[in-house]
Amino acid sequence: MSAIIGLTRGGFEWIPEFVADLNQKKCIGCGRCYKVCPRQVLDLVERGEDMEADEDWEDDDDNAMVMSIANAADCIGCGACGRVCPKGCYTYAAVEA
Repeated sequence: MSAIIGLTRGGFEWIPEFVADLNQKKCIGCGRCYKVCPRQVLDLVERGEDMEADEDWEDDDDNAMVMSIANAADCIGCGACGRVCPKGCYTYAAVEA
């Protein structure tokens, strides 16, 4: 199988990459990605116990909020979330057709 292929307005092939992972340990819960997502793929949730504060955690607040991928199947591959993320939390991948 091959990756999903789209066309640009100019007729050139484009392979969209969809959100595959979100590193919640790096996420600061700023909400920028949530605001730019046109498809409600993301959701703001409380930091789970598996994300206990450590040396890498930038906010020691036990009630800290972080983003999560709520509806991955709704992602259209625009990449807006990754472009606005100040911490580079997103990983993308092409999807097989």
